[in-house]
Amino acid sequence: MTETQLWTRLAEALGDDYCRIWASQQAVPGLDSRTVREALANGVDAKTIWRACWKALELPDSLR
Repeated sequence: MTETQLWTRLAEALGDDYCRIWASQQAVPGLDSRTVREALANGVDAKTIWRACWKALELPDSLR
């Protein structure tokens, strides 16, 4: 998964505007309580980030 695909999936789940806010402010437990932006800056793989977001947001399997 690319970073662009990650942002696309987050936008589909949360909406275009809110996903950027959420990614900057919400600490995600599966990312060692880092935000999406912090995890990306620390070199965490986009697929790993998406999996953590999917779990934290309790999204349906169809969005996995």
